[in-house]
Amino acid sequence: MKRILSLGIVLALSGCGSGDMEDLKRFVAETGKDMQGKIEPLPQVKVYEPFAYEAFDLPDPFKPRKLSSGGGGLQPDLLRPKEPLEAFSLETLQMVGMIAKQGTIHAVIRTPDKAIYHVRKGNYIGQNFGLITQISDAEITLREIVQDSAGDWAERTSTLVLQD
Repeated sequence: MKRILSLGIVLALSGCGSGDMEDLKRFVAETGKDMQGKIEPLPQVKVYEPFAYEAFDLPDPFKPRKLSSGGGGLQPDLLRPKEPLEAFSLETLQMVGMIAKQGTIHAVIRTPDKAIYHVRKGNYIGQNFGLITQISDAEITLREIVQDSAGDWAERTSTLVLQD
């Protein structure tokens, strides 16, 4: 039985491949006659022009600028010892109170790590050499010395307001 079934499949398949394909060959020949490959020309090669870098003497814009201690004019005292509140940015410090001790007005400052400090006129706070010039009931006024983009020192007045 298997032999008869196998013989039948072979005869059926052989009948599929013996057909005339002239119409298919003619169609392919006619359709491909009009088609021609088109290759785009290569782009023109630009002549290499070397660039001479001559800015070796200019400061590197990617290196941090060092604070200059020379020159005349306004500049901070870089040799004095730093006070504890100069390690914090002025924006992170909070004035939480004001007290008077022996006739001297002190402000109470809280740091981001919740430590409490007492400061008075003449102390330094903040990272911009901020010298406390005045303490009132509602705020601390200080004079900061900052360096501008040209490397020159400039003075500005900042305040630290009492927090509720």
